[in-house]
Amino acid sequence: MRHLRLEKRPEEVAVLTIDCPGRSVNTFSSAFFDEVEALMDTLEEDSGLKGAVIMSAKESSFVAGADLVELGRMGDESEITAFLTRGNALLNRLSGWSKPVVCAIHGDCLGGGLELALAADYRVASDDAVTRFALPEVRLGLVPAAGGTHRLPRLIGLPEALPLMLTGREVRVREAKKLGLVDAVVSRYSLQHAAVQVALKLADGTMPRSGKRRRPLHYRLLDKAALGRSLLLSRAEKQVRKQTRGHYPAPMAILESVRHGYDHGIAEGIRQDIFRFGRVALTPGSRSLATLFFAMNSRKAHAGRARAVPVKKLGILGSGLMGSGIAEVSAELTETLLLKDLTLEAAAKGVREVMKGLEAQSRTGAITAFERDAFCARVLPCTDYKAFKNSDLVVEAAFEDLALKRTLLREVEEATCDRAIFASNTSSIPISAIAEGCRRPENVIGMHYFSPVRRMPLLEIITTDQTADWVTATALDFGIRQKKTCIVVKDGPAFYTTRILSVMLNEVMLLLEEGVSPHILDDAMTRFGYPVGPVALVDAVGIDVGMHVAGVMKAPCAARNIRMSTLLGRLHTRGCLGRKSGKGFYDYTKGRRGGQRRVNSVLSHLVVARPSSRVDREELQNRMGLMLVNEAILCLEEGIIASPEDGDVGAVLGLGFPPFLGGPFRYADAMGAPALLERMASLEIRHGERFSPAGLLRDMAASGGSFYA
Repeated sequence: MRHLRLEKRPEEVAVLTIDCPGRSVNTFSSAFFDEVEALMDTLEEDSGLKGAVIMSAKESSFVAGADLVELGRMGDESEITAFLTRGNALLNRLSGWSKPVVCAIHGDCLGGGLELALAADYRVASDDAVTRFALPEVRLGLVPAAGGTHRLPRLIGLPEALPLMLTGREVRVREAKKLGLVDAVVSRYSLQHAAVQVALKLADGTMPRSGKRRRPLHYRLLDKAALGRSLLLSRAEKQVRKQTRGHYPAPMAILESVRHGYDHGIAEGIRQDIFRFGRVALTPGSRSLATLFFAMNSRKAHAGRARAVPVKKLGILGSGLMGSGIAEVSAELTETLLLKDLTLEAAAKGVREVMKGLEAQSRTGAITAFERDAFCARVLPCTDYKAFKNSDLVVEAAFEDLALKRTLLREVEEATCDRAIFASNTSSIPISAIAEGCRRPENVIGMHYFSPVRRMPLLEIITTDQTADWVTATALDFGIRQKKTCIVVKDGPAFYTTRILSVMLNEVMLLLEEGVSPHILDDAMTRFGYPVGPVALVDAVGIDVGMHVAGVMKAPCAARNIRMSTLLGRLHTRGCLGRKSGKGFYDYTKGRRGGQRRVNSVLSHLVVARPSSRVDREELQNRMGLMLVNEAILCLEEGIIASPEDGDVGAVLGLGFPPFLGGPFRYADAMGAPALLERMASLEIRHGERFSPAGLLRDMAASGGSFYA
């Protein structure tokens, strides 16, 4: 099967078009390398050629990097090394060719794709929003291994290159041009013509080859001088250690590669890249990140979308933080978007927030100024249901109050047609309870967005026993088009993500009641790998919100003899709501002491117990973390989630479960069911029935099974 097409233009310029068969994106594979080798032979033998242009036939992909499926099948370091060595040899052959090579880039230019572009003499990019550049390997626990760690700093400067390599951040065309990552930007429709003309000018010497843009003196000192580079890399290493806490080896490996390349040259640097790639690719953390990546991607092409109906008219009830956020990610997908609130002032404020968000996207190049204006024009504020008659979907984003949500559902049913879908954005109230007594329960579904909506990638879709399949398909399709990673879960108290988080946070509250310091608890879980500690998280979300979720979970927890903490309620009665009120578990009205937030003095009056002089961090991590893992297993056992993959994606994207562990189910497999069962049983003996292991975990330990084959 052909991955490349070669066309020799009348101008004596070869146009190589990449089009990997049967795929929406182009990737590097062994079969691709076979064809490139043959084509390079052809190009080198044709003395009449003046240059070459490399482009893609895909709608939104230049090259997305290496074929991760093929890499995942490689069982040892020697196979990986051979694959990467071969790829680098081809890039070196391309960059060393006597004729100019121009990359004409439209769509995602990621990983190995960007490294291909960096090996070329010149880069022309389309001005389309789908054109993006990144070295995302670090997000998979990997290192760029085709020259990116060496060619990128030399092209755009080390100070600008390091953040891109260490975070995997995507750069859009406008910023790429400013950085000097691309040399020219044109319309996608004139991309090939422009690239051919550049190749001709490079060939006859009327245009200089790509060079570094001139930067301020202090940047040049950091970039060119060995001492400056050493200082910059040392500072980056310090920051990486602080941020990763040793859980992610890839960022440090990238810094080692960069340093080695500057000290010993690009060729030796690339050899070290290949070695380091092979070393980190087979680590458990990298394998977990890769599994997570595939799970997330598979949910973007969910088969359940087949029965979806178009959402041309969208209504949103509530124009606050969540309502305006949902409107922002939906504006480009609908013909009309109605943002309803109690007053026109409130609704108009929500519209202004949407406009601010779209303006920010326009500034980054994610959308054009024309698209910004067109999307803004679709968002209309309102205070009644007069315009809702032909709405296809209505998303309720009101306060977490069951009676209010039932009232809104009744009002929507009266104002809309029979096929209008009602979706609640509730984070914990059972959808069946909201739909109780309504006229069209088959049209009711949950769409649980996470805050802030623009940035949080997860959408939890909740179905009841009565939800129609076409309704589920429509919600799923709409969520995917909003660029969300969707999981479909069954209805129940707090669904999946909120449920597993709530039992962990209840254990946190019980530990606080035992006298353990909030700082110690937060430190234990951030060291475990969470981005923020659980006590700080409660303060950020709001103690009142935590109380509401605790109320929803009260009955199911009582049925399982889980003791519920009363600490949230006692803080709430004293006016402590978290960050928004200035005081929660921490005091936000005063400065930090020793780099830490001060603990709210009220807490000392509410907690009588005092901990022992020695608090075991691993014990704390087990009590908090394994409570969440066990609850996730219970959700799988009860059919709340359909698969371990859904559980892992939901926990990582929605709750910040450490990505390098892969999610609660991948973590359970790494520990082994017998070992996890033993820990849970030990906790149950010491702390009570709330640690009773899930039946599915007991069965798995007995059979020697695992969640992933």
